[in-house]
Amino acid sequence: MEYYTQLKPLVIPEYGRTIHNMIAFCCTIENREERLQCAMAIVQVMAQLNPPLRDVENFQQKLWDHMIIMSDYKLDVDGPYPKPLADAFQLKPEKPRYPKGKIRYKHYGKTIEDIIEKAIAYNEGDEKQELARQIANHLKKSYLNWNKDSIHDEVIFKNLLEISKGKLKLDESTPLSSHQELRGTTSPSKKFYKNHKYRNKFKNRKF
Repeated sequence: MEYYTQLKPLVIPEYGRTIHNMIAFCCTIENREERLQCAMAIVQVMAQLNPPLRDVENFQQKLWDHMIIMSDYKLDVDGPYPKPLADAFQLKPEKPRYPKGKIRYKHYGKTIEDIIEKAIAYNEGDEKQELARQIANHLKKSYLNWNKDSIHDEVIFKNLLEISKGKLKLDESTPLSSHQELRGTTSPSKKFYKNHKYRNKFKNRKF
């Protein structure tokens, strides 16, 4: 009796040991034409075992490539596609290029800094103020996602002023959403909009 731990590791475990054994047997067939017919039959079985691959572009070529790889590149058949080269899979991928620049408040993220830059370019007026208020609400929500403690609106106004380098300033009386509203814990019967004067004025605006 053989234990799986004593057997040779599978190259692509998703196909199972039976497919690997079939490919190993195919490699032993001396007649070239019969070996090709055997390889084609194995590819059909592999396709049946992996239906999701049918939605992938060039899935037939992927199946042939997988079969060659599972044979340790020893299967010599005249298939419909070029054989994959072992050297191509041994090359180390290039290191990903990460965006440069420091984030002042990491819990707010980099995207909000880009949004603030866009908001700064708006012409002065009520529309810009409303946009700044919406950004402040987002800052408050992001803070609560990372920190379970409550935060005063004055801190949010200060952070917005710092991130925008003093170009987006909100009055301390500007209403922001409550902690319960941002966390989605406000009871429907008790919901109210303390910023109703803003909503009525900008309800038809698209930002």
